[in-house]
Amino acid sequence: MHDDKESPRVGAAVRRRRRALSLTLAAVAERSGLSVPFLSQIENERARPSTRSLECIAEALKTTAVELLDAADTARTVDVVRAASGAADPAAPPGVRPLVRGEHQLHADEFTGEHDAGREIVLRNDALLYVADGTVEVEAEGRAYRLERGDTMHLSGGVRHRWRASAPETRLLVVAVAPHMEASAP
Repeated sequence: MHDDKESPRVGAAVRRRRRALSLTLAAVAERSGLSVPFLSQIENERARPSTRSLECIAEALKTTAVELLDAADTARTVDVVRAASGAADPAAPPGVRPLVRGEHQLHADEFTGEHDAGREIVLRNDALLYVADGTVEVEAEGRAYRLERGDTMHLSGGVRHRWRASAPETRLLVVAVAPHMEASAP
């Protein structure tokens, strides 16, 4: 069993670069000589480009194949964050452990111990709160909720809320659609 990432997948790197240049798949297809369906499959990790195809894509995106592969290396597709490793991000405040490294479609943190997020929070996208241990008091849209071990709460993007862990042994997992992601309409 592997703890590290799989072989590099360039789909996410290609998509990020294309979006950074505000290009459509059709524009990249025209510039690269590759088809829109094939480019879509690459971006969605359903196809892997040959070296030549990757070079054509890179040229269309005004970069190099090496830069796309480097970007793929930093955008891990499989990443294990060990509990024993402590904070995955040295910049994280005490009692907060990021559960996902890098920039992805989802963001997740574990909050441990007594915590009082006195300020109101409004997340751009949906979030899920899961109480792994202890008790959490949540105020959402003016209503108070008490969540205990095993309880979850879904918050739609834009819901005003604040929460407080009321016991030292409390562990709260907050999993949210990353703020850079565009929320889709229901």
